[in-house]
Amino acid sequence: MDFRITEDQRALREGFRAVLSRRFPRERLRAVVDGATEERAFADGATESGGGGTTTADRAASNGQPILDRRLWRELGEAGFFTLRLAEADDGVGLGLPEAVLVFEEAGRALLPGPLVATHLAAGLVAGAAEGEAVVTAIDLAEPAFGAPTPGGRDGNGHEHGCAAGRRDPGRRVQDAVLAEHLAGADAVIVVGPDGAGVRVLGADDVAAVPVRSVDPATPLHRVAGGAVTAALSASPRASGAGRTVTAAGDPTRTARTRTLEVCGDAAVLRREAALLTAAQQLGSAGRTLDMAVRYAGEREQFGQPIGAFQAVKHLCAEMLVRAEVARSAVYAAAVTGNAGDCAAAKLLADEAAVRNARDCLQVHGGMGFTWEADVHLHLKRAWVRAGQWQSAAEAEEILAAGLIDDMSERFV
Repeated sequence: MDFRITEDQRALREGFRAVLSRRFPRERLRAVVDGATEERAFADGATESGGGGTTTADRAASNGQPILDRRLWRELGEAGFFTLRLAEADDGVGLGLPEAVLVFEEAGRALLPGPLVATHLAAGLVAGAAEGEAVVTAIDLAEPAFGAPTPGGRDGNGHEHGCAAGRRDPGRRVQDAVLAEHLAGADAVIVVGPDGAGVRVLGADDVAAVPVRSVDPATPLHRVAGGAVTAALSASPRASGAGRTVTAAGDPTRTARTRTLEVCGDAAVLRREAALLTAAQQLGSAGRTLDMAVRYAGEREQFGQPIGAFQAVKHLCAEMLVRAEVARSAVYAAAVTGNAGDCAAAKLLADEAAVRNARDCLQVHGGMGFTWEADVHLHLKRAWVRAGQWQSAAEAEEILAAGLIDDMSERFV
């Protein structure tokens, strides 16, 4: 099997890097981050004073969390970001998971905000998602397997970063509470139940949630009660047929907002693909922080020479390169095989590379790395958030361990 990138794939990756550099340059990233920070005081006040859950309209009007840039979302749709894997007969590009991984790697490199994975997976299922007219987020209702922490609890190295850990119950069942990203700006929500339970879609207005402070200023989070989502699913009419497009109910101006319910596919497959695309974003971030560290080490001088000439800095940069390349091999291989174990390994290695590379990049930058003006902290914070999404380190390790046990059992039966 040949895992090398083809010329067409290389051209696709370079093309999307050029598109993102034009449509989402650093200035636009800083505008998103600085705008979110200015609104945090108001958001914190709304969170502390609020009692029950709020609707999407209430959240958008009152809690101060940043609303997604719809113009940017439509630009991504025009560029084909969300239609990469749709069949040409459905007005898609007709490519596969390997090509999607390359594009999501570039998105991670640029720190592109928004529920990119959920909207990409919803293309063809939720009206307007493919074109970028609709923003779709996701809720993973399944209890993290094998006692893994919930999103935001700890990163792949066991470091806490601001949110509570989940319960330590074995197996997968509906969680008491889950986190959803960019819920205030979403039109629809993909609800992923336990494996075998299917994937369903709810209108964002049907999801009652409470805003929580996110470690990443560009990724607003809401806490959603798992029982409330289950109740909303039960109350919504179930439509027959898998993979049908969800359309609006009563509001022709918001074609993707819906209060209907559709069964859209296999939860295990969607969760695996989501984990791999998230790993691709982590890989892009790891590569970007490596480039930032090497460039700064060559520019910053101390004792009459660039700091990159010092052995300690050389070792940091070399270790960053090794982590990024090992993760790249795992992510690219998983994109070709689609195997659950390969996807778990890819997520595990990419999470480690993104978090640790951002930490080492910060060390190379020294005191400058701790300042708000430097972008290093943005990569570290986004890596922390992504490390808890879709598949945590503990879950990935248990999937790999279970695969090894199965292999050994087959050999000795």
